[in-house]
Amino acid sequence: MLYLAGIIITFFLVVILTSKKNKSEADKILALWLFFTGFHLFLYYLHYKKDFASFPFLLGFELPMPLLQGPFLYLYTSALTNQNQNKKYNVLHFLPFLIAVLVLMPFFMLPFSEKLQVFQNEGKGYENLIMILYGFVLLSGIVYALLSLQKLSKHRKNISDQFSSSEKINLRWLQYLILGSAIIWLVVIFYEDEYIFSVVVFYLMFIGYFGIKQVGIFTNQNTAESVLSSENPEPERTSEKIKYEKSALTADELLFLHQKLNQIMMDEKLYKNPDLTLADLSQKLNVHPNVLSQVINSAENKNFYDYINSQRVEEFKKMILLPDNQKFTLLSVAFECGFNSKTAFNRNFKKVTGLSPSEYLK
Repeated sequence: MLYLAGIIITFFLVVILTSKKNKSEADKILALWLFFTGFHLFLYYLHYKKDFASFPFLLGFELPMPLLQGPFLYLYTSALTNQNQNKKYNVLHFLPFLIAVLVLMPFFMLPFSEKLQVFQNEGKGYENLIMILYGFVLLSGIVYALLSLQKLSKHRKNISDQFSSSEKINLRWLQYLILGSAIIWLVVIFYEDEYIFSVVVFYLMFIGYFGIKQVGIFTNQNTAESVLSSENPEPERTSEKIKYEKSALTADELLFLHQKLNQIMMDEKLYKNPDLTLADLSQKLNVHPNVLSQVINSAENKNFYDYINSQRVEEFKKMILLPDNQKFTLLSVAFECGFNSKTAFNRNFKKVTGLSPSEYLK
């Protein structure tokens, strides 16, 4: 019953994703990923019910299916963080799966009775092939989980370079997907199929629950991740532009822009806007975001996030000493300075001063 519920939930999520309007690349990848996962779970369900006689041609197709999980996780992570630049090479990630299918083709061509006999004898005659395939499956899972974590780490850096507040940028969806996938691979190493697919079902249920709860994944509403994608199009090309701009910007120009930046921050206190982004500030200064990023990195030795939050900390240090503000709490003054959460305030204050706000006031 558990496996059947997992299959129904998975294909229900596929229907929701495919019917979603204005589907993104990430939506399409997730839909395909869920479809093949549901199909793999269906193949195991046939084994569990000993009902392969109803679908004799499918016997054995479950063997190479795990090789799809790693590539789908990696491509989905890349698409959701807008780091999937070389799309024409995406098919290469599925090459191990295709090779495995070709290698197993002689087995697939056997009559059903002979294939069934191989399974009943625990793979007799194919022991070495199954062992090699199992090794590649584990290697694929571990490698792609690490590559996905690398993409997520790079995405975090993009956030720091583009946003002054990261609290609204919810990366838990990707973190949970990658963590859940890693847990499944650990179960694959140490446990039998019954436990593996039970964990897979709970993983799929979690994707359904958290994915629907997380605005934008199964709906048409924008998430913070999509905001980041629009603010920071094509990170790889952006990196090249920054490198180009660094070679073009002279020391005098950099100094002039830095002075202009300091002046506008002093006059307009733009850091008080909790949702301030690099694009917003560059528009105020009438310069390209990459140029402004270079100015901040070179002149302040900070990324955009640290620069703006250090400005907020300095503003707080001034405002908290004013007699009119003595009647307010520390957090209310912090919000006035541009912070949007207690956690962000405490973390950035200690990062700048080395002390907590209360320790600093003492």
